[in-house]
Amino acid sequence: SPSSRRRQRRLVGLGDDWECWRGANVIVTMTLMPEKWVLDRLYSLADAQIGYFSTSQAEELGIDRRYLSHHVDSGNLERVGRGVYRLLNYPSHPFEDVMATILWVGDGAVASHETALAIYGLADAMPAVIHITVPRRFRGSRPGVLIHRAPQPADDVTVRDGIPVTTPLRTILDAVSDPSVAAAAAEEALERGLIRVSQLRRVVEQRPD
Repeated sequence: SPSSRRRQRRLVGLGDDWECWRGANVIVTMTLMPEKWVLDRLYSLADAQIGYFSTSQAEELGIDRRYLSHHVDSGNLERVGRGVYRLLNYPSHPFEDVMATILWVGDGAVASHETALAIYGLADAMPAVIHITVPRRFRGSRPGVLIHRAPQPADDVTVRDGIPVTTPLRTILDAVSDPSVAAAAAEEALERGLIRVSQLRRVVEQRPD
């Protein structure tokens, strides 16, 4: 009868099937991903993010947490925080902690405020905490991290040395709570060609405060 007919269910993956569980009426098979397939995709993902990636990003590629744990045990990956991994032999980067924090916060998160100033090398910024801006509600908290919630238009966001960050102009605007820092950053940004006088003038006219 249909109820007693043996059925087979496949778990998502690529490569050769192997039987991982057998019941009275069901055989569950798991598909093993070829090792090179997994590592190639993880490397392509992490290479664009200074060697880091998140669990959710890996899952979007079809690589689940079991494979990540396997590669941690194999010495290919390092788990640096909740839901965040690093290619173990990838070259170090001066703002690795910022990248890891951005991935922890998730979609839409970028470095901002004093952290962005430090990434651009403006105003001798040495932030005591990592500043991250995200355009949505985020309830997580972590020592040494300050989360700002604000809209992030596409033209206010860029990538600098592999780090998602607010543009120089937006960064300077975010620093106006300390006028001396904002003024120093604006002067340096102009000298280095990071912003144009016309951009700064237009913003000042729009925001006279």
